[in-house]
Amino acid sequence: FFKQKTAYEIPKRDWNSDVCSPIFEYGCVAVTANEHRSRPPSTQFEHAIPLNRVREVTLDPRTPVLIGQAQVLQREDDLAVARGPIELMSDAVRGAFADAGCPQPSQVDAIHVLRSLSTKVHNPAAAISRMTGIAAHIHGYTTHGGNLPQALVNLGALEIQAGRADCIVLTGGESSRTRRRARKAGVELEWVNGDQSSAADAPPTPIGGELEMLHPLETERNVVLPIEIYPMFETALRNASGMSVPQHRRRISELWSRFSTVAAKNPNAWIQESFTPEQISAVSESNRMVGFPYTKLMNSNNDVDMAAALVLCSAEYAESHGVPRDRWVFPVAGTDAHEHIFVSHRWSFTDTPAIRLGGRRLLELARWSINDVDVVDLYSCFPSAVQLGAASLGLGIDSTLTSTGGLSFAGGPFNNYVMHAIATTMTILRNQPESKALVWANGGYATKHSFGAYQAVPPQHPFLHDSPQREVNSLPKRDAVSASEAEGMVTVEAYSVMHDRDGSPSRLAAAVLTPNGVRSWAVTKDAGIMRHAIENDFVGEVMRLLPNGELMERS
Repeated sequence: FFKQKTAYEIPKRDWNSDVCSPIFEYGCVAVTANEHRSRPPSTQFEHAIPLNRVREVTLDPRTPVLIGQAQVLQREDDLAVARGPIELMSDAVRGAFADAGCPQPSQVDAIHVLRSLSTKVHNPAAAISRMTGIAAHIHGYTTHGGNLPQALVNLGALEIQAGRADCIVLTGGESSRTRRRARKAGVELEWVNGDQSSAADAPPTPIGGELEMLHPLETERNVVLPIEIYPMFETALRNASGMSVPQHRRRISELWSRFSTVAAKNPNAWIQESFTPEQISAVSESNRMVGFPYTKLMNSNNDVDMAAALVLCSAEYAESHGVPRDRWVFPVAGTDAHEHIFVSHRWSFTDTPAIRLGGRRLLELARWSINDVDVVDLYSCFPSAVQLGAASLGLGIDSTLTSTGGLSFAGGPFNNYVMHAIATTMTILRNQPESKALVWANGGYATKHSFGAYQAVPPQHPFLHDSPQREVNSLPKRDAVSASEAEGMVTVEAYSVMHDRDGSPSRLAAAVLTPNGVRSWAVTKDAGIMRHAIENDFVGEVMRLLPNGELMERS
C-alpha cells in the first residue's frame, strides 16, 4: 500500500509532505477537520466560491471536486485494429474532460495510472501525456490492488485540499481480451511493449508499496489464487448461516442475478444481459464450475477491454475553467485500512473487521448514518466479498449493492474496476443531486480496503480522511502452523473444490483448526472426500491431517 510517511515519492520542492501526518502503518496520510481549520483564514476563504446548488454554501476554493469521468469499452475482433490499454486510457482521459464541459488543458499537476496487466510500458502516464497532449508535472504508476482507484481519489483529494495540486487525472485500463486472443492466435501485438518514445521515458513516480499477502504456509500448500480462496470465505459463510448447500446456492445465485439486472441497464457494462438465478447456478458448457461453489458467472470477468478516467481538481480550478456546476461531484470523506495481512492469521473467515471499522469511520467523517446512503457500490469480485462487505457495513443483502452490475457483468479490468464504479456513481449523483453514495474498494483476499463518500451537494465541511488501522491491528490473530506441527485430528473451517475445465473436481483445499484453535492448511485429491464436500456442508467435520498436508478421513 502507500509507503511510510509520504504518499508520493516525489521531490519536496513539488510536494510538501511535512504538513501531512502519517496515519497508516503502510503510509497513507490524513487531514482532520482541526488541521484544516488551523490553516490561515486567508488560505481558506480568501477566494471563497458561493454556490447555490440546492442550498446556499460558501465553498473553500481548495475543496476537492470530481468534474469529469469517462468509460471506454472496446469490442474489436480484428487484432490488427484492436487498441492497447494506453490508447483506451487516452480516449478515456479526453472523454473525461469532454464530460466536464471544459476545454482540455495543456497541463495538469499529475496523471496517475493504475497498474495495468496488459502493457509492459514502464511509464504509461508519460505515454498518455504524449497521446493526449496533456503535460503533467508528475507521471504516477501504482502497484497492484483493487482498492487503489478509491485510495487515489482519497489521496488526490488531500493533495488538492492542502494546496499541493490543482488538477489530477486518474486513469486505468486493460486490453485483456485482445491480449488473450492474440496469444491464442500466436500474434505479437506491437503496443504491448510500446514504441521508442516510451522506452526513453523516465521512470514513473511509484505510488504505493507492494504488500506481501501470501503466508509461507499458504504458498506451501499452493493456496494462492483468488478463485480458490474466495470460495473458502463462501463455504464458511454458508455454514454460519445454517443453510443447506441447495439453499445457499439459491441465495448467492439470486444475489448475482440482481447484480446482472443492474448491468443490463448499464450502458458501460461489458455484459448487458440479465440472468436468472437458475442460469447463474446451473453448470453448463458455457458456465462451468470453477471453484466450488462458484460457477463461471460467479467469478470476476477479467476477459475485457475497458478503460476509465476521472478528473479531480479544486473548486477554484473548476470555477476558473468554466466547468458547469451540474458536473461537480464532491468526495466528502474517505478511509483506508487493511485486515490482518495473511488469511492464515485472521480470526474468522466470516468477519472482516477492517471493513466494519473503516466503513464506520467513513460515516462518522461524512456525518451520515448507513441509512442515509442512497447509492452503494460494494466490491464484487465474488459473492463472498459482497456478503462480507454488506454484513460489515450493516447493509441488507437483498438491497441494491452495486451501481454498475459488478465485476462479473459490468466487467473486472483487474485493478481498475472501482474507477468504473466511481464514474458510474458520478453519473447517478448528477441525475439525483440529493443522493448520497458510498463506494467500497477491495484488494487482495478481502485484504486491503478503501472507502469513499460522495455527493453532488456541496459538503458542509472539508474533505476528511482517516484510518482505523491501529484498532484493526490490535484485534486478535490466529496462530498458524505447518501440517507437520498440526498433524492429527483437525476441524474443517473453510474449503473450496477446484474443478478442471471438463467439469471434474481436481483438488480440495481447506483451512483447518487444531483442537487448540491453531490454523493450518490441507489439501486432498481424494474423489470421495471431494464429492462429499460438494454435496454436503463440509465445514465443521473432523478429519485427519497428515504431516505432508494431505487431508484424510478420520478413521
